[in-house]
This record gives sequence, C-alpha cells and structure tokens, in this order.
Amino acid sequence: MADRLIPLARARRAVSFLLLAGALAAAGCTKKEERMYFDGKYYPIKARASDKADRKTFTVSVRRADQGLAGAREAGRYGGKQYCLKNYGTSEIRWIVGPDTPQSALGYSGGRLALSGTCVLW
Repeated sequence: MADRLIPLARARRAVSFLLLAGALAAAGCTKKEERMYFDGKYYPIKARASDKADRKTFTVSVRRADQGLAGAREAGRYGGKQYCLKNYGTSEIRWIVGPDTPQSALGYSGGRLALSGTCVLW
C-alpha cells in the first residue's frame, strides 16, 4: 500500500507545480484587449523602483522601442505615471531622463528605451 502512495504523491506534486507555473506565466501577460497602444503600436513597459530603500525613484524599461521612438517615449511616460499612481496615488513625476529628454541623452540601446524619474509627493 505504501508503494502506491509514493507515485501518487509525486503526481500530485507535479500537477501542483504545473498549475503554479501556468498561473505565474499567465500573470505576466497582458491581455490583447487591455494593451495600450502608442502611435498605433504596442510597447511592453516595465516600471520598478531603482532602489528598494527609496521606492519613489524608479526606472521604466520600454521594449520594442525600435518600432518608433515617439511612441516609445509616450509609453515610458505612461509607465511612469502608472508606477507613481499605483505606489503613491499621484501622477506627478520629476524626470531624470524622461520622455522629453533630447534623443542624444536618452538611454536607448538594443531596441529598449530606459527612462528614470522620481514620484513627486505633496
């Protein structure tokens, strides 16, 4: 009887792992109908704190920026505002390297645009 329980426990563990992996994979995807488009194109954005000790300062990474820099800049602006709204309830940003920065000073390489700023609190 104990010999039958070992394969069953392994099977349950494997199924649990697969369900968890599937849930995590689905959580990272944006549904097509919920995507934001800039200049008619989709630019995946990710905003995160630059330093865990000071979460007000953040960076925004915009992928597929080689589709068009103007759309990528606006996607970065949107990502920054979303980050500040979610974490602090404000959309005011003091940009360090922002969407209005001259092209020569932008952090752009490999099809990615990197912007950084600080959420302004009242």
